[in-house]
Amino acid sequence: MSYIGLAPGMRREITATKHWFQAMDNFTRVFAIRPGEKVLILADPLLDTRVIDAVIGIANARGAQVRVYMEPSTRVTAMPEAAKPLLESADFVVSTWFCSIIDPFCIAMRQRGQRWVKITYFRNLDLLETPQGRFPVELVGEIIRATARAMPDADFTLQWSDVRGSDFCIGYTREMRNNLLAGNRWRGRMLADEPGCYVHYLPTHGPNLWDRTAHKNDNAAPVAMSGTIYPTWAVGFEKPWSERIGCRFEGDTIVEVTGESDIAKVLRTMLLGGRLIELGCGFNPKAPRHTVYPAGSNNPGALHFGIDLARPDEYIRRVMPDWEEPPVHMDLVTLDSTVESITANARQRLLDGGFLTALRDPAVVVAAAVYGDPIALLETET
Repeated sequence: MSYIGLAPGMRREITATKHWFQAMDNFTRVFAIRPGEKVLILADPLLDTRVIDAVIGIANARGAQVRVYMEPSTRVTAMPEAAKPLLESADFVVSTWFCSIIDPFCIAMRQRGQRWVKITYFRNLDLLETPQGRFPVELVGEIIRATARAMPDADFTLQWSDVRGSDFCIGYTREMRNNLLAGNRWRGRMLADEPGCYVHYLPTHGPNLWDRTAHKNDNAAPVAMSGTIYPTWAVGFEKPWSERIGCRFEGDTIVEVTGESDIAKVLRTMLLGGRLIELGCGFNPKAPRHTVYPAGSNNPGALHFGIDLARPDEYIRRVMPDWEEPPVHMDLVTLDSTVESITANARQRLLDGGFLTALRDPAVVVAAAVYGDPIALLETET
């Protein structure tokens, strides 16, 4: 006897064409290249060449010029001198390189108005056929804005907890908060059409609940950060950990890693002395929840703690020789965090056991209804 209690999967030929054009509309609008512009693609040998061709196709259709500059891998930690003249002359940059967000030269180019799309999550053209590729970019922006509203325009603390006993906090001044939220992504602007913008495609990896933009990119600025996180998982490990492994922070630096397993020993060697450079959140409801490679899950409520290590790590070099990140970086992941913003007079939850509360914000629900059933769009896993 067989039982059928759920609808069978829809045949691909019934939905493929409309899904493709929906994703293509997102793609062509995010890559907001204008007539006459100079476009620079910072590529690597493992990037699907169809991705490069897709960007060139948009540029050709709009009368823009394209140059492609390739380094041996994505693991470029500083802008090469040979690439700087090309970068200086570009209006629009598409990049796979690690240094794109943090290199001072890249930051200076954006301050001059240069527009950037980072394609860590668009290395294969077939990703246009996924639910995350066709999820409305404007709705991603609405989810982000709702999350920003939970970060009060005042001095406050973000407090972390979970069932494993994490107890971690970051203190924010009003100035830090406003610095952080001033970027285009925190304002929900997901298209690369604003001077100085930096967006991720596929949307969205971040924006970050904390990074150095809160301190105007001053890497030496002290950080009111302390406590212990018990990550669920990390990039480079096959599955979530069964052991309770703790990472204790003093300021932005990991000073202790607890645990007795072989994994804990690997992490202790890897992480001690490492500094947190970003604390990112996912915002695309159709991004896979349990896919943390290459840089943390982008599903709403999944968090990644981006750690710059004190030294290159041998485990990373052995296990992920072709990883898109350099072996001086690691992304720790939590999938069930509760995060609250706390002021003297109020507390508000941004995440509740790994659920991003913005998904039920009235403005987000109204925005989702434009595209379909809000529950199906916002709270149904693919």
